Amino acid sequence: MAKPLPSRIGIIGGSGMYHIDQIEVLDELHLNTPYGEPSAPLVLAKWHGQEVVFLPRHGSKHEIPPHKINYRANVYAMKLAGVTQLISVSAVGSLRQDMAPGDFVLVDQFVDFTKGRESTFFDGPMVAHVSMADPVCASLGQKLSQAAAQHDINWHQSGNYLAMQGPQFSSRAESELYRSWGLDVIGMTNMPEAKLAREAEICYATIAMCTDYDCWHQHEDDVNVAAILELMQRNVANVKEVLNSFMLACQPMSCACQTSLDAALLAKPAEQDEKALQPIFALVERFL
Repeated sequence: MAKPLPSRIGIIGGSGMYHIDQIEVLDELHLNTPYGEPSAPLVLAKWHGQEVVFLPRHGSKHEIPPHKINYRANVYAMKLAGVTQLISVSAVGSLRQDMAPGDFVLVDQFVDFTKGRESTFFDGPMVAHVSMADPVCASLGQKLSQAAAQHDINWHQSGNYLAMQGPQFSSRAESELYRSWGLDVIGMTNMPEAKLAREAEICYATIAMCTDYDCWHQHEDDVNVAAILELMQRNVANVKEVLNSFMLACQPMSCACQTSLDAALLAKPAEQDEKALQPIFALVERFL
């Protein structure tokens, strides 16, 4: 039996976050998965003594649009690398007046409006139905909130994230509709990422960085890339400080996220043949 990997913290960097300066790089992991290659080689590093694995979601030069990201490969690669806690850093538009550009939101719920994205590892013959009632890890979120409290940033403790298909921004009618539903922020990348992390039994939490007011706000300019990029630089600097504080206080933890398949599998992995297990082996290995 292979020696278990150490428990590692994964960080998926969204728009504007393609590297982390503070970390001590140990290796570059070129992992191939049953679903192809991830967005970029994974960077294995140490950060205040904790092993971390970093991946830029859109590629190192932001060459992959939201609808072309290989989400399954990204999450599976994190699993192969020994990641047990995964922090998603994502740029979003705000659907609320009090969530201003520059604010951070700890997302706790998602509404998935994406289309045609591969959103499960369990395509058969192994079938699983994981619970997404609470799609983010409360324990991981609490630790991120404690880290954020050490910095002078506007941090919102909860928020509902509308995952849109993209790559176009919303129409004004869409933006107003989402607001009428009580949704808080809108982005293009956290679905199916959160679903796949749950299937992979990885704790998952999202730090959403507000870059604009989408297009509903009557007294703000409509969302555009130039304005987003300008604010994004400040957001990324702030989120790196939050992550630095998180890593300083980081301790091993276990929670229900890491056993989410216990009540989800409809058949025993040990009864499946090699062909059925091959694309999900890293996910079900503990059952064999």
